Amino acid sequence: MMSRYDQLKKGERGAWVSIFAYLLLAIVKLLTAHITNSQALQADGLNNATDVVAAVAVLVGLRISRKPPDDDHHYGHFRAELIASLIASFIMVTVGFQVILNSFQRLFTTDTGTISMLAAYTALGSALFMLLIYVFNLKLSKKINSSSLYAAAQDNKSDALVSLGAFVGILGAQFGWYWLDPIAGIFVGFVIVYTAWEIFKNASHTLTDGYDEESVSTIRDFIEKDPDVIKVRDIKGRRHGNQTFLDIIILVDPTITVQKGHEITDRIELILNVQYNIPHAHIHVEPATVDPNEPVHNENSS
Repeated sequence: MMSRYDQLKKGERGAWVSIFAYLLLAIVKLLTAHITNSQALQADGLNNATDVVAAVAVLVGLRISRKPPDDDHHYGHFRAELIASLIASFIMVTVGFQVILNSFQRLFTTDTGTISMLAAYTALGSALFMLLIYVFNLKLSKKINSSSLYAAAQDNKSDALVSLGAFVGILGAQFGWYWLDPIAGIFVGFVIVYTAWEIFKNASHTLTDGYDEESVSTIRDFIEKDPDVIKVRDIKGRRHGNQTFLDIIILVDPTITVQKGHEITDRIELILNVQYNIPHAHIHVEPATVDPNEPVHNENSS
């Protein structure tokens, strides 16, 4: 458990990196847009300003997740991280639709004013910078198994694409291809919305106690290889934040002692922790004389 708290603390570094990056880029882009009269760069800068809110939500979620169990939260506060992911997805989808709407409006505009290449260079530099932030946060999110930091990383990637779209549009305007900017913006907007949907889908699936069926099948097969386990009668899995909880019922030789049954469950729990990084497994032992097809009721762990 303490290891998980340490991981969440490391995850806060990624959130802080995103916050400072967005603040810096928002200031640089808005100032450059004012100087160069670039609408695309101005929209990109405003996008980064709103991203600060998403990054702060991730930071708050990670901070709350680190709070230890209390009288009202016996299993800790790990799900706060998933709520932060949902908030990030809501902000991303709002920005995505706004990008699509603005791009459609620019598609039919007749404004063909000349834009300085300084705006294009700023957008390109911003895209490359955000790609570096994306790689940093993505690696960190996988290292500490953080869903909210993973969502932040996807937001970083979306912002890099937005800046790249702005660069393409501004560059196209230099050659008279004014339609290129809105077309690129529409494409980027759909990418952002799709990314937000994937984050929302994964976070909501976990919050509603969804668990991957393939993982259950793999764990079942693994446990049934134990020489003392005759059959795995039932497995239920859920995730609390990024912590996996399993409730398992196994059938064993009915003549073994209570001590032997305890040794079997301890051995399986240890292997699950080492092999699958599942430290929370409640295993109930039943005699093999029980009909494995009989409906399973709520059991106390052994």
